[in-house]
Amino acid sequence: QCERYREDSALRQNPTPSTFLGASILAKMTEQMTVRGTLKGHSGWVTQIATTPQFPDMILSASRDKTIIMWKLTRDETNYGIPQRALRGHSHFVSDVVISSDGQFALSGSWDGTLRLWDLTTGTTTRRFVGHTKDVLSVAFSADNRQIVSGSRDKTIKLWN
Repeated sequence: QCERYREDSALRQNPTPSTFLGASILAKMTEQMTVRGTLKGHSGWVTQIATTPQFPDMILSASRDKTIIMWKLTRDETNYGIPQRALRGHSHFVSDVVISSDGQFALSGSWDGTLRLWDLTTGTTTRRFVGHTKDVLSVAFSADNRQIVSGSRDKTIKLWN
């Protein structure tokens, strides 16, 4: 209710066709969304979630427990998703995880200062990227998966290929 009130107030102050459309979609989404299930498997805070349209039944979650869990959604009322495998290799919190556009790889960034490229079929690290001097906070693939980008607490953005 509070979110909708703020959105409605903002629209009244600056109404445009695009904001009306956005508010309409937002209102529909908030009215229709309910909690369907809870996934439990990490022993630390969950720091990031990644999904891909190519594999709608797969979710990756990153955590302060130094792992990434690959989940298979079952949509069963008693167990909405099951952990398929844990990706292990980082020596500190995993702060970010993304999935490649083809759904075959994951990229993670960690407070250990490294990035890891994971083969999601095998669950293994295919490449480790070292170059930041502090925690890696953000990672991304380019649209064609040929480059990756990382942002760090060392105040740099690095492009890798």
